[in-house]
Amino acid sequence: MSTTVETASAAARTAPAAVIVAIDGPSGTGKSSTSKAVAAQLGLSYLDTGAQYRAITWWMLNNGIDVHNAAEVATAADKPVIVSGTDPAAPTITVDGEDAAGPIRTQEVTSRVSAVSAVPEVRARITELQRSIAAGAEVGIVVEGRDIGTTVLPDADLKIFLTASPEARAARRSGELKGSDLATTKEALIKRDNADSSRKTSPLAKADDAVEVDTTELTLQQVIECVVTLVEEKRAAK
Repeated sequence: MSTTVETASAAARTAPAAVIVAIDGPSGTGKSSTSKAVAAQLGLSYLDTGAQYRAITWWMLNNGIDVHNAAEVATAADKPVIVSGTDPAAPTITVDGEDAAGPIRTQEVTSRVSAVSAVPEVRARITELQRSIAAGAEVGIVVEGRDIGTTVLPDADLKIFLTASPEARAARRSGELKGSDLATTKEALIKRDNADSSRKTSPLAKADDAVEVDTTELTLQQVIECVVTLVEEKRAAK
C-alpha cells in the first residue's frame, strides 16, 4: 500500500506543471497548425476559438438570422449549443449535436464571421464558453484565437502573438484554399484584419506581456519548436 502511495506521489512530483497557453494573431500566421502541434507534443488540450465563432455564424445563417443586423444576432446569441472537443489530434465541434467541422469552413461563413463576432452579446457568450473549457483542462491547454491573451484569458501562464507579412500570410492561405487567387486572398486577409482590429469589443491586439514571434521567414516546424521551447521554459518555472 505504501509503495503505491510513494509511486503516486513521485509521479505527481515529476509530472509537468499544467500551463495555460494563449496564442493570438491574424489569419495566415500559422496559429492553428502551431497550436495543435504544440498541444499534441506536450500532452496539452487544444481549443480553436475561431471555430466557435464560425460555428455560431453558421448557425445564424442556417436559422435565417440577418447577420448584419446586430440586434437580431444579439437576441439569438444564446440559442445554439456549441460543444468543442479539445483533443489536438482530432479536434471536433458540434452545433446542437450536429458535426459542424466541415460546414463552418465555407466561404459563406468566412465572409460573415467578422460581422457576427463583433456583436458584444456573441463575444460574451463565446468568451464564457472558452473560459469554462480552459478552466476544466486538468493537464493544461493551448487556446488560439484573436483576443485570448487580452480578453479571454488575461492571466494565461504564457501569451504568444504570431505575426507574418501580408504576402506570406496570403501565400499560405492560398495554399490551403486550392485554386484561390493570391491577390484576392491577400485583400480578404487585410479586410478581415481591419475588421477584427477595429471592432469595439475585444479587438485583435497583442497583449502587453505577450511574446511576439514573426513567422514570415520561418518554416512551420521552426515555429513549433520555438513555441514548444517557450512553453517548456514556463513549465519549468512553475
